[in-house]
Amino acid sequence: MSDRIVMARPLWFVEIIKKTFPNIQIIAKLTNVPIIGRIVDKMMFEGDDIIYLPKDSVAKKTIELNQPIDRPDEMTLPSDVVHKLIDEASFHWIMNFCICRDSSDCKDYPQNYGCLFLGEAAKDINPDLGRPVTKDEAHAYVRKCRDAGLVHLIGRNKLDSMWLGVSPSDRLLTVCNCCPCCCLWRILPHVNPEIGRKVTKMVGVEVTVNDNCTGCGLCTQDICFVNAISLVNGKAVIGVECRGCGRCVEICPEDAIELTIEDQEFFEKSVERVSSKVDVK
Repeated sequence: MSDRIVMARPLWFVEIIKKTFPNIQIIAKLTNVPIIGRIVDKMMFEGDDIIYLPKDSVAKKTIELNQPIDRPDEMTLPSDVVHKLIDEASFHWIMNFCICRDSSDCKDYPQNYGCLFLGEAAKDINPDLGRPVTKDEAHAYVRKCRDAGLVHLIGRNKLDSMWLGVSPSDRLLTVCNCCPCCCLWRILPHVNPEIGRKVTKMVGVEVTVNDNCTGCGLCTQDICFVNAISLVNGKAVIGVECRGCGRCVEICPEDAIELTIEDQEFFEKSVERVSSKVDVK
């Protein structure tokens, strides 16, 4: 659009952000000071709505149970939300790096699998930070990220438009590919609740623990990116911080953790929800 304000960040600014990242939890705790919290919320998170999508491998078990067995080719998975938005987007941009993993020097997941940004505002990202791609390349890229064990976070994230220096923020859709060890949103247990509530589970998702739990504690060992699982009286308990990514379901050796999707319209509702916050066309 002609009224776009071009403020793409220079590389030195990005380097400062990287050096600040290791202190992110300290900064998050400061947002619980009322005045600081309100300022940070307005500057960095105003209008945000961000959804974690469950891993397809986990969600598929639920969907298979709830769909007729003669319709396997019509199965809709959480990742289809991302692919739908890629198809609708007029512009696609892949970052050369993940700022979270790069800043943390992640050893377990690829540091060069960064965010996919969709929408017109992405045109103004500093070209030294990434590259424009076709729709087909964007589809292939998010599949590659999932194959690496990363989980999609999607939605409007004003913080991205700020550190990238692009606008308007309602024309920049973030498709983040998150690991459990370095994700920015590990701040959720520490950040001001008003900010934390902007990052949610996908519609209809619930994660529960059944009677198979033996209290082995494997699910509490750096599996949950928001530390939402704890052992209470020898049993795993899922806390309110859970964002429904499904990693704990995969890791449990006893099949004691279950992820269910109760709303059969999760795909339509998720696409509509994201589209109401960000215009990628």
